[in-house]
Amino acid sequence: MSAAEGPLVVGVDSSTQSTKVLVVDAATGQVVASGQAPHTVSSGDGRESDPRQWWDALCEALHQCGEAAHEAAAVSIAGQQHGLVTLDAQGAPVRPALLWNDVRSAPQARRLVEELGGPKAWAERTGSVPGASFTVTKWAWLAEHEPEAARSTAAVRLPHDYLTQHLTGEGTTDRGDASGTGWWASTTEAYDEEILAHVGLDPALLPRVVRPGEVAGTVRDSHDLPFSKGTLVAAGTGDNAAAALGLGLRPGAPVLSLGTSGTVYAVSRHRTADPSGTVAGFADARGDWLPLACTLNCTLAVDRVAALLGLDREAVESGTSVTLLPYLDGERTPNLPNASGLLHGLRHDTTAGQLLQAAYDGAVHALLGALGLVLDQDADRTTPLLLIGGGARGTAWQQTVRRLSGRPVQIPEARELVALGAAAQAAGLLTGEDPAAVACRWRTADGPVLEAVERDEATLNRISGVLSDAAPLLERGTRTP
Repeated sequence: MSAAEGPLVVGVDSSTQSTKVLVVDAATGQVVASGQAPHTVSSGDGRESDPRQWWDALCEALHQCGEAAHEAAAVSIAGQQHGLVTLDAQGAPVRPALLWNDVRSAPQARRLVEELGGPKAWAERTGSVPGASFTVTKWAWLAEHEPEAARSTAAVRLPHDYLTQHLTGEGTTDRGDASGTGWWASTTEAYDEEILAHVGLDPALLPRVVRPGEVAGTVRDSHDLPFSKGTLVAAGTGDNAAAALGLGLRPGAPVLSLGTSGTVYAVSRHRTADPSGTVAGFADARGDWLPLACTLNCTLAVDRVAALLGLDREAVESGTSVTLLPYLDGERTPNLPNASGLLHGLRHDTTAGQLLQAAYDGAVHALLGALGLVLDQDADRTTPLLLIGGGARGTAWQQTVRRLSGRPVQIPEARELVALGAAAQAAGLLTGEDPAAVACRWRTADGPVLEAVERDEATLNRISGVLSDAAPLLERGTRTP
């Protein structure tokens, strides 16, 4: 292990598929140790995971870091957003967690929006119009379909809350992750008791919201993690808010993240309230706002298309007039939770590589369509689009984003930005700095810039036309309501 200049901190990214841990020198941003362990997710109509495997994965990843983790002075956990974790009176999971990409609660989402004043009222109240991804809809689904599980629930947590509570023994969350539940009011920055009463959820079951810069607790000594007792524990946050911290993101800089889900977001000084529901008016982890649009189908969907075609993911070919909407898991942007994939324009001379390129185009189209809604009106449209996530290193993803956005694209060299953002939050506890300033000092956003090319308006218009014409079919979908 390299000698560190400053205290060591731990940043954790508990994502859908795995837990990643970085031990970072708070002075320089140097990663001195790392570890990773996988999770499993159910298949079929639902998307569920046993929260206990997140803890097991965290333990395994930390042990891979060796003595460096034991020397850490502070830790922060970032996690996948929206997931519903229900715990009994002993703190054990009542049932597997319902994950963000479980769309079975789409009927409950529609009903809740209608019953509490419609989309505009929800947007003004919570900053977002809840869809099937939001935690409030998952609780409503649970209460309706598994009432005994709901009655047995003594605590409700988000994924990062669950892990933080294991460390400290205290039930806490942060404003960034709380803003994705649907029961946290962005107007008052507090839980909305009317919404909670409407879905039959006692506010006493929810965690305390820790403010930016506040210590959530300290590591207790009742487990075998390689931390010293008393190690500071930061509030943690959701994965997108953590990535924003990891980039040292400032207002006006747009981010496009290519992962299991695709997201586009930017930091704003202004609270967002989009009644169309395209943009979620999330809070960030610093005290500002993080307007964000999210798709359910991104890298995994495109990789699945590549696998079906027997192609490497980079084996794209240009010149296609085919439209492929890769909505394999339903879709959130546009709001089509029951949709499946759709292929239009197939010809005798269409090649497999052109079909694969069409999948990339369909995945990127929805994200770029929301970009203008995410940015403030006065944002500089020539600012490079920061491309992050697992897909950002892929040439096919990079060139598709360049061609369809018409913007310069910057690819930060730093990897694991969610875990780095968590580490920056932990470092901020020790130094008293703004975590974004810590990340800027670490130069995490540095990386090559790909120059802008002319935007491919023809492809964008073709995809938009097919999407509009096929809307009734996509809304009907193939799922059983």
